[in-house]
Amino acid sequence: MSKTNRYSPEVRERAVRLVQEARKDYPSLWSAVESIAPKIGCAAVTLHEWVKKHEIGTGARDGVPAAERERIKALEREVKELRQANEILRLASAFFAQAELDRLKKK
Repeated sequence: MSKTNRYSPEVRERAVRLVQEARKDYPSLWSAVESIAPKIGCAAVTLHEWVKKHEIGTGARDGVPAAERERIKALEREVKELRQANEILRLASAFFAQAELDRLKKK
């Protein structure tokens, strides 16, 4: 199941920028998001997620940026593949060592 993005990156960036500019006029981030979301045509929760991701990406909020998260996933995938390769090599080594011992016993 693929996730389709209904909003272009330009629309997302514009919406986040609008929230950041309007933030000082509202008592909380959520109230700023609620006022901007209908203008963009998206749900307030969606816009709030965009703002949080932007803040994480810029370092304004604690969290793991998307680029770093993708890097971690790639490294975890590589570690899994290497562990599988090591297991295969270990089993092959044991198999050939046993075959060599059997060959020496037959002499």
